[in-house]
Amino acid sequence: MSEYTGSCLCGTVRFIITGSFDSFFLCHCHYCQKDTGSAHAANLFSRSATLSWQAGEDAVTSFTLKGTRHSKRFCQHCGSALPGADGDGTLVVPAGSLDSAVTLPPAAHLFTASKAEWDNELETLPAFETLPT
Repeated sequence: MSEYTGSCLCGTVRFIITGSFDSFFLCHCHYCQKDTGSAHAANLFSRSATLSWQAGEDAVTSFTLKGTRHSKRFCQHCGSALPGADGDGTLVVPAGSLDSAVTLPPAAHLFTASKAEWDNELETLPAFETLPT
C-alpha cells in the first residue's frame, strides 16, 4: 500500500495519505483560478485512500462556496491548500501539498472553456532553475 506525506507551507500541519489515487486532474474553472491564484488547480482524487493528520489538525479550516460544490481546506496560519473529503466522501488532495513524489501523471485538463487567457503555450517560454538575475 502506498503512503504519501504532506504538509502546509509553514509546517504547522502535517499529514499522511495511505492508499492509492484514482485520478489526477488539472482544473481550469474560474473557482479554481480564484482559489489558487493561478491558471489551474492540480488535485489528486481517491475513493479508498485514508487521511491521517500527524500535526496541526486544529489549524485546518475549510470554506465552501455557497451554492456550489467548490470547497477547500487550508492552514489558518499560512493559507496553504490541504486535503479533505468532498461532498460524496472522495478524498481530494492538492498535489502541491504533498512532500512525497507523485508518479501518477495528470489525466486531463478540466473546464478548459474557462481557461485563463494567458494560459497558452506556456511550455514555449524560457525556463530557469532559479530566479533569473
